[in-house]
Amino acid sequence: MTRLTALLFSIIAPSLMGIAVIVALTTGLDTLQPIIVAATIGFFAAFPVSWIVAKQLA
Repeated sequence: MTRLTALLFSIIAPSLMGIAVIVALTTGLDTLQPIIVAATIGFFAAFPVSWIVAKQLA
């Protein structure tokens, strides 16, 4: 299941990071620090999401 989680992470992480950056930009936070923070939050949020999706698929 960890293989499936890793595979899903490679798809889910950039998606969540992109969503978080878009949210940051649309709320007016258009400097470097909020964009990096948003991308980091998306990256770390992808771990449990990948695990949950892999659990449901397996």
